[in-house]
Amino acid sequence: MDPKLLLRALELASLKHRDQRRKDQEKSPYINHPIAVAALLAQHGITDPIALVAAVLHDTIEDTTTTREELVAAFGEAVAACVCEVTDDRSLPKDRRKELQVEHAAHLSRSAKLVKLADKICNLRDIIDSPPADWPVKRRQDYVVWCKCVIDELRGTSPALERLFDDHYERARK
Repeated sequence: MDPKLLLRALELASLKHRDQRRKDQEKSPYINHPIAVAALLAQHGITDPIALVAAVLHDTIEDTTTTREELVAAFGEAVAACVCEVTDDRSLPKDRRKELQVEHAAHLSRSAKLVKLADKICNLRDIIDSPPADWPVKRRQDYVVWCKCVIDELRGTSPALERLFDDHYERARK
């Protein structure tokens, strides 16, 4: 993998997410999340350059003013397509977006499945270690159950990542 490509993705994601914060008590910088998603993939032996670059960029279209065309121009069609695969349509109600994530998960490309797995693992880890400050226990529990529904549709993609998710899922349920 060309490290320059990954660094360009980090640079763009940092710029696009620069004013965003996570929902945790500390209001940590949002960019920590896409970095964590990409790092998790790399730590588990994922070398797919599309998945790694898309992991860094996975929330840019959904949560910033970034366009698909911008990603195509900077990173190529394959990366942009992968990001689009894991991007929710914000014009839909939240409940419908969550349903669609479950419905579409099994039909994603392998690269997008890897990004989705790592994203849900990181989100679950955050729910356990530093949950959103304003989320009551019931909302956190519902999120954990929904994550499992998404991940169950991705089974067979990466046994190592799936085991990691299962470990976090069990911790979250306690």
